[in-house]
Amino acid sequence: MVPFQGKFDDIQVECKGYGEDVLFTITGGASHIGAISTAYRTAQRPGFAVDTIRVPGHKEYLLTGEFALKAAERLDRQVTVVMGIHYPGLTREETEAIVFITRGKLEKVLVEWQQAHV
Repeated sequence: MVPFQGKFDDIQVECKGYGEDVLFTITGGASHIGAISTAYRTAQRPGFAVDTIRVPGHKEYLLTGEFALKAAERLDRQVTVVMGIHYPGLTREETEAIVFITRGKLEKVLVEWQQAHV
C-alpha cells in the first residue's frame, strides 16, 4: 500500500495561457494564495530570473520559485505560479508526500502543455 494514498487527491495543478505567458495555479486542501513567483527573461543575464512574493506565515514560496523556473525553462516563456495548499497538522512525511505529488502533477501538466502547443 502506498503511504497517504488518496489523502491528497484534491491537489490540483492547472495552467492557462495569456498571450505568450502562462499562469499556473496549484491548490489543495484549504485552497488559498500563499505565494506567487514569476520567472521572466532579463537583459542583464541569460536565462530566466525569478521574483517571489509570499504571504507572511506561508511556506509555499519554498516551491513556487522552483516551479516557475522549471516551467519557464521548459516552455521557453514567462511563467507565473500561484500556490496555496493547506492541510492542518501535517507530519514531515505528509509534507514530503505533498511536495512529491505536486512535483509529479506539475510535470504532467507541463508535458500536456508542450504536446498541445507544438
